[in-house]
Amino acid sequence: MITGAGGLIGSAITDVLIQYNETHRESITIYAAGRSKEKLAGRFAQYFDRPYFHFLPYDSSKMNNELSFSCDYVIHGAGNASPDLVMKEPVETMLSNFLGLSNLLDYARDYGVKKTLYISSSEIYGRKENNDPFGEKEYGYIDLLNPRNSYSVGKRAAETLCASYAAEYGVQSVIVRPGHIYGPTASPVDGRVSSAWPYLAAQGKNIVMKSDGGQIRSYCYCLDCASAVLTILLRGESVRAYNISNPNSIISIREMAEILAKAGHVELIREEASQIEKERFNPMTNSSLDSVSLLSLGWRGLFDAATGFEHTVQIIREN
Repeated sequence: MITGAGGLIGSAITDVLIQYNETHRESITIYAAGRSKEKLAGRFAQYFDRPYFHFLPYDSSKMNNELSFSCDYVIHGAGNASPDLVMKEPVETMLSNFLGLSNLLDYARDYGVKKTLYISSSEIYGRKENNDPFGEKEYGYIDLLNPRNSYSVGKRAAETLCASYAAEYGVQSVIVRPGHIYGPTASPVDGRVSSAWPYLAAQGKNIVMKSDGGQIRSYCYCLDCASAVLTILLRGESVRAYNISNPNSIISIREMAEILAKAGHVELIREEASQIEKERFNPMTNSSLDSVSLLSLGWRGLFDAATGFEHTVQIIREN
């Protein structure tokens, strides 16, 4: 079962599982969970009626989801992630992270799920004083009274919930902390610059940068992220967190913008951000991630930043 199966990461994971089924005799039963059947039917139109594919109505902000079947693995990726939505719905963002996961961990306990994978975020690390990549046991400062941090604080609490269910009920879970994931699986209305700017570049529109672009990020192409999630699900240690970061794609926001401008043959323009826009910014100047733990499981990224962003612009343009 994949919650958020229509999202940036969830849909890429679903794509990989579908590709496996289409090229192997044995198939994996996929429960694609999401709020909109119409959206998922459009996204996976060619495969939606396959015997192995099942749509499951699911809303991570509600506790009354019908989960009356059994599955071997749960990948939980549903919830607000776009800064616009986080600022508009900080309450729903925080509650869906915590209560949504609690609901799934209850389900995992009651139905004997082998392992639940929770998709957390690099934002749980908070602010850092230097530009060294974050290790999994390194945590910085987060302002608890800033509603923009409902996302990062909700993710932190949810990770502790995974550890608590394991200690009290023996529920097996593993946590992934993706860096800044991008690719053509992103929604056109996703407000994160790594999602919004490729659409602008593909449409031949100039990229407007509202900061100096010096912030350091760990970027990872959506299919590399999907393969990392599946690797950690099958090989990762229970009640452990793994960063998802491609060591070949740790660059600044400005460098990302320059790659996209070149790929789309558009200009990169610098403008000052309004106060409202500044409030939506990720407060982390450095969110680069150490990927040693992930690499030790045998994973390797196939797309460096230049290749991945160029593919993203090309695919969006073709579609």
